[in-house]
Amino acid sequence: MNLVVLTPQVVLIVFAFLILLWGLLFPRVKREVLALVGLIGIVVAVVLSARLWGLNLDGFWAMLTADTYGLAFGFIFLVGAGITFLLSINKVEGEYVPYTEYFFLILVACSGMMFMASGTHLITIFLGLEILSISLYILAGIRRDEPFSLEAAFKYFLLGAFASAFLLYGIALVYGITGYADLHQIAGAIAAQGLSNPLLTVGLVLIVIGFGFKVALVPFHMWAPDVDQGSPTPIAAFKAVGSKAAGFAALLRVLMIALKSQVGDWSGLLWILAVLTMFVGNIIALSQSNIKRMLAYSSIAHAGYLLIGIVANNDMGGAGVLFYLTAYTFMNLGAFGVVIALGKFGEENLEIADYQGLGFRKPLTALAMTVFMFSLAGIPPAAGFMAKFYIFSAAVKAGQIPLVIIGVVNSMISVYYYLRIVVFMYMKEPEREIELPGTIPTVAVALLITALATLYIGIFPSNLLQLFQTAVQAVM
Repeated sequence: MNLVVLTPQVVLIVFAFLILLWGLLFPRVKREVLALVGLIGIVVAVVLSARLWGLNLDGFWAMLTADTYGLAFGFIFLVGAGITFLLSINKVEGEYVPYTEYFFLILVACSGMMFMASGTHLITIFLGLEILSISLYILAGIRRDEPFSLEAAFKYFLLGAFASAFLLYGIALVYGITGYADLHQIAGAIAAQGLSNPLLTVGLVLIVIGFGFKVALVPFHMWAPDVDQGSPTPIAAFKAVGSKAAGFAALLRVLMIALKSQVGDWSGLLWILAVLTMFVGNIIALSQSNIKRMLAYSSIAHAGYLLIGIVANNDMGGAGVLFYLTAYTFMNLGAFGVVIALGKFGEENLEIADYQGLGFRKPLTALAMTVFMFSLAGIPPAAGFMAKFYIFSAAVKAGQIPLVIIGVVNSMISVYYYLRIVVFMYMKEPEREIELPGTIPTVAVALLITALATLYIGIFPSNLLQLFQTAVQAVM
C-alpha cells in the first residue's frame, strides 16, 4: 500500500477535520485562528511533499504515485489554497461565511486536486475529481441568502454532474474494451490494437469531454462565468486556478501516458479546441462590464493557451504548461485579491467603472492590479509574458506555427480588455463617489506575495523552468 505517497493529502484532511472539530467545540473561535490552523496544515503538506521530491514512489498497487510531476502540481495547489485562506479574511465574506465549514472544504478540495494530479489509475483520478467537485459545489453556494450564489451552485452542480457522467461513462468504455483502468496498461493495450474499436475511441473522447468541462474549454464553458460571478470572490479565484490546474494535470497525464502512441489522433482535436477556446474567451471578455465575469472569460482564454503546450507534445510543452499554471496562479489570485480588497459587505464594487481614479485614491492597490493586468496580458517583465513565451516556443519547436500565430493574435486581443482597467484606474475620473474600505492585513499580505511572485517569476524564470522540465520527465 505504501502510505508514504499519501502523506501530503492525509495531512490536509487531518487538519481539515481539526478545523471542523475546533469550530464545533468552540463556536466563537475567531476566523483568524481557524485560518492559521489551515495555513499550518498547508505548510506541513508542502514540507512533506518536498521530502518526497525525486523519490518517485508508487502506492496502492500503482494506483497512486508520488512522482515529480504530481508533486509539482501539488505545490501549485497548496500555494493557491494558502493564498485563498489569506484572501478569505476580508470585509465581505466575514458577514455571512461559516468559516469552520468554509476552511474545511477548501482543504478537502485541495486534497482532491492532489489525488487527481498523482493518480495513475482512472478510478483514482475520478475519485479525486469528485472530492474536488463536491467541495466546490458547496463552496459556490455557501452564501445561502444570496440568489446569485444559489444559482451559481445549482448550475455548477448540474453541469458538473453531466461532466462527471461523461467522464465515468468514458472510463467504463475504456475499461470494457481494454480490460484495464491503469494508464500504463491502457497504453500497452492501445499500442497493440490501436483505436480500431470505435467504442474505445468514443470512450476516450468522452474522457476528454469530461475534463473539458472541468477546465472550461469551449464549447463546454457555459457554466464558468455565471459560477464565478455568483460564488464568493475568494472561491471564484480558488476555482479558477486550482480546478483548472487539477484538470490539466489529469488530462496531460492521460494523454501523455495512455494515448502516447496515438498522438496524431488527439492532437488535431485539441488543436481545434484550443482555437475555439482562445477566440471565444477573449472576444466575449471584451464586452464585459463586471470584472468577475471578465476574469472568468479571461480564464477560459487561458485554458486555450495551455492547450497549445499540450498539442506541442514535447518536454518544453509539458514544462511550459506547469510554468504557465504557476504564473497563472499568482497573477489570477492577485487580480481577484484586488477585487476583494476594494469590496465590503453590501458594496463589492464589481463593475469595471468602479475602478475609475483608483490610481490616485489607492495607489499601491492600483499598482498591484497593474502588475497583474500586465502579466495576464503577457507584457514583460511580468510572469505571464515568459509563460506564453515558453508555451509558444514549445509549439514552434513542434512545428505548430499556425497555432502559435493564432495564439499571438488572441494575446493581442486580450491586451485591450486588460489594459482598459489600467486606463480606468489612472486616466479616468470617478463617475460616482465610492467609499473604499481600508485594506485588511491578510489581504494586503496576499497581494504583496502574489505581486512579488509575479514579477520574480517573470524576471528569473530559468530555475523554475528547469525544475519543471525535471518534473515532466515522469510522464513524457
